[in-house]
Amino acid sequence: MGQPVVHFEVMGQDGERLRSYYAELFGWAIDADNPLGYGVVTREGNINADGAGIGGGVGGSPPGYDGHLTFYVEVPDVEAALARAEELGGARRMGPDRIPGTEVEIGQLLDPEENMVGVMSTIPS
Repeated sequence: MGQPVVHFEVMGQDGERLRSYYAELFGWAIDADNPLGYGVVTREGNINADGAGIGGGVGGSPPGYDGHLTFYVEVPDVEAALARAEELGGARRMGPDRIPGTEVEIGQLLDPEENMVGVMSTIPS
């Protein structure tokens, strides 16, 4: 069985403008009321009639970083996935890093054509 896409992310210079844009364009309910100002798009509030959909986020990038659009794949071990990506000709972009205040660890890799893909897992308590 393959590993599922579980999260998407849109990051750019003006997080507020991006959140407004995607909320208007797709009718997404986006909640940025958190310490990071990261606009959370819950799966439950954004599914089709068949129940299909994934959650994600829309936010502002740190100064000096233009932003990105990517998806995240759930993996059992972020470090192992990043190491495997490197073995297969990709590159580690960042991670593994724990998201503050959560049990979630993330990493990002570049595939052989430099497309960014995120990987994430839940850290056992």
